Amino acid sequence: MASPTTLDGKVSLGTGGRDAAPVKARSLPRISGKGLAKVAAMVLPPLVVLAGFLLFWEVACSHPGAGLPPPSRVVSEAWPIIVDPFFDNGGTDKGLFWHISASLQRVALGFALAAIGGILLGTLVGQSEWAMRGLDPIFQVLRTIPPLAWLPLSLAAFRDGQPSAIFVIFITSIWPIIINTAVGIRNIPQDYRNVAAVVRLNPLEFFFKIMLPSAAPYIFTGLRIGVGLSWLAIVAAEMLIGGVGIGFFIWDAWNSSHISEIIVALVYVGVIGFILDRLVAGLGRLVTRGTSAA
Repeated sequence: MASPTTLDGKVSLGTGGRDAAPVKARSLPRISGKGLAKVAAMVLPPLVVLAGFLLFWEVACSHPGAGLPPPSRVVSEAWPIIVDPFFDNGGTDKGLFWHISASLQRVALGFALAAIGGILLGTLVGQSEWAMRGLDPIFQVLRTIPPLAWLPLSLAAFRDGQPSAIFVIFITSIWPIIINTAVGIRNIPQDYRNVAAVVRLNPLEFFFKIMLPSAAPYIFTGLRIGVGLSWLAIVAAEMLIGGVGIGFFIWDAWNSSHISEIIVALVYVGVIGFILDRLVAGLGRLVTRGTSAA
């Protein structure tokens, strides 16, 4: 039997003489008022606080005897380096992009070495009672040494600024990684260890299948602290070793009495530090499936 048709020639899909309900066209996703309110609740408070801070700064530093320039003068005086961060006139006369890039390369290498060494040493300390008693007191003493106190020693050892800066990053950021990893290893449930013994996992399998997944939230907490310390250490170290880097840029601007350029550079330092922290935190949530701290 042929399917019934309508007057305009379209096939009716209904039964018993009744036409099927017309198919509704897909509509674009809509943002609900609740979603907008949630976004506004996240964005508006920091914007209001920032606007209030800038207004206070502008008013407080606008009089002739102020030691710091107001935001309006900072923007006008530092406008060339703001709009063109990529210029390169040779030597250390470069835009902020190249200084930040050089600093990030040092941080990436030093922090990667600290992450590898810190996780391995933290695993040893957390797994072995003898290693904990022998190494933990030494770690607790060394971690209290300020980062810049290591710089003269590293310059004497390496006789070059680049490896010295990387060593300062490494020695500054490794301690929270060691400590947090050790705490995570010691907090592995005994049931996991019993299961590993039943299925006869070798030490390497136990490390990758039991230790690292169980201690991952603690490890990434240490990594977040470590990457923040790395960024702090490199800015301070570059002020002394010279060369291309955001720390040297700030120190050179101070020697040239360019206070506005220092303020702009500090804004970049803060933003980059925030981004580094968010990257490590995001990686931690991905690896631990949301169980690490945000």
